[in-house]
Amino acid sequence: MARGMLGAMAKKTAHDDPLAPVTLAVGQEDLLLDRAVQEVVAAARAADADTDVRDLTSDQLQPGTLAELTSPSLFAERKVVVVRNAQDLSADTIKDVKSYLGAPAEEITLVLLHAGGAKGKGLLDAARKAGAREVACPKMTKPADRLAFVRGEFRALGRSATSEAGQALVDSIGSDLRELASAVSQLTADVEGTIDEAVVGRYYTGRAEASSFTVADRAVEGRAAEALEALRWSLSTGVAPVMITSALAQGVRAIGKLSSARGGRPADLARELGMSPWKIDRVRQQMRGWTPDGVAVALRAVAEADAGVKGGGDDPEYALEKAVVAIAGAARSRRG
Repeated sequence: MARGMLGAMAKKTAHDDPLAPVTLAVGQEDLLLDRAVQEVVAAARAADADTDVRDLTSDQLQPGTLAELTSPSLFAERKVVVVRNAQDLSADTIKDVKSYLGAPAEEITLVLLHAGGAKGKGLLDAARKAGAREVACPKMTKPADRLAFVRGEFRALGRSATSEAGQALVDSIGSDLRELASAVSQLTADVEGTIDEAVVGRYYTGRAEASSFTVADRAVEGRAAEALEALRWSLSTGVAPVMITSALAQGVRAIGKLSSARGGRPADLARELGMSPWKIDRVRQQMRGWTPDGVAVALRAVAEADAGVKGGGDDPEYALEKAVVAIAGAARSRRG
C-alpha cells in the first residue's frame, strides 16, 4: 500500500518522521491506528528489510518486557515495538515506558497506541512531553468527517470522484471506515476516469431486492433459498460479484463483532462497534442460531468466494452460490 494511503486522514505533528524514536497514535479509530502502525513498519523495512517487528497488547507488555525488547543487540538490528491499548498498561509497566521515553534506544522505534481518554493520561502526557511524534486517529462520528475521509482516499490513490459520488458511497456503506476504504480501492481498480454517482449506484445500490446487501441479509439469517434467489437476481441485473462478497463479509463480521461484545443499549454498542443503532438491532435479530464456530466457518467461506471472484476460480457465480449456502448453514449451527 502506498505510503500516502497509509497516512490518509491521520493528522500528524510537524516533525513527521515515521522513524522517530517514539510515535504516539491517539484515538479510537481502528483503521487509522492500524495505518499509523503500518506507516512506521513500512518506513523501517524500507531502511532495513530485516527489521524485527514486535506487536504487543497491553497485557503482553509486563514490567521488564520493554527493557528486554530494547536492550542492545549484538547485530544492532532495527526494531519496531508496537504497544496497543497503552492506556491499559499496569502502573509498573507505565513506569518502565516513562523511563524509556527519557532515553530511547537507537535503531528502535516505539509505537504507542492510546485511546486518548482520561485513563492512562499520565503516559500520554509523558510521551508528548518527551517529544513523541503524534498521529491523531479520532473516531469519525460525523457524516461530514466520513465524506472527507472518502475524498482523501480517492486523492491518495490519485483519482478524482465527484462530491455526489462520495456522498452516495457514505450513504450506501455507512460508518465503517474499513468498508469505505475498501469500496474506494475497488472502484478505483475497476473504473477508469472520474468516478461519479452513477458508478457508485451501479456498484452499491441498484434495486433493493437485487442489492448485494439483500443477499447478505438472507444468508446470515439462514434463509438459503431466498439468499440464492436474491443472488441470481443481483447478478442478472449487473451487480458486481465483488460487491456481493464485500456485503457477505460485512454481514458475517457484524455477527462476529456483536456476538463478542458485552451486552448493553444499542446506542452504547453502536459507539463501541462503529455500527449504527438500527444496525445493532437488526444484527441482534440475525445472530440467533450463530455460534463462534459458525462465524469461523462463514468467514472462511467468504474468503474462498472472494478468491474465486477475483480470479482464483473459473466460475465466480458458483463461488458465490457456494459461499451463500455455507453461510446460511453456519447461521443454523446452534439450531441444529
